[in-house]
Amino acid sequence: MDYASLPAKEMERHARNVAPGAWVVETHRPLATLLGSCVAVCMYDLEARVGGMNHFMLPNLARDPYSEVDALLAGDYCMEALYTALVKKGARQGRLVAKAFGGGTILQLGEGFNTIGRRNAEFAKDWLERQQIPLVATDLLGPWSRKLIFLPTNGDAWSRRMVSTMVDTERVAKEEKAYAESLAKVKKPKGGPKVELF
Repeated sequence: MDYASLPAKEMERHARNVAPGAWVVETHRPLATLLGSCVAVCMYDLEARVGGMNHFMLPNLARDPYSEVDALLAGDYCMEALYTALVKKGARQGRLVAKAFGGGTILQLGEGFNTIGRRNAEFAKDWLERQQIPLVATDLLGPWSRKLIFLPTNGDAWSRRMVSTMVDTERVAKEEKAYAESLAKVKKPKGGPKVELF
């Protein structure tokens, strides 16, 4: 199927969803995600006709060897994972370009989380600059959630801003708040690492 010829709404119907903490690399099928304060970075190599998208909520996460928090939920791990997967599929650093989306302020999560969108956006831009991957388009910050569709074969992206009264925005806010609360509750288990017997 030639996804590039479809209207954005029809393309969204065929898209693979990218959840928070996830990254996906594709050579054909569109990718989609829903963003609040999270940021999604789309990277692609037009010559190799491969691209991918990630979705992260924190710029970085102090890693405790006993923690059960998924490292890919943090931008530093999520960006590296996406980049490595693209290279394995034939992309080259000198040809990769990127687009970045999200980082909205759509709800009050409490101290330390209210600036998370801005911190995510700054982290994404800094990471790409350090890797010398050009950032060719952005739709970052502001009081919106966003629906994002990305076509990895040619790098086209559609970002639809949604005002806070929409049902999708409420869903994003609920998911992000639950995720933020789960991060705040993670504690190192007593007695050292878990041991499983088999």
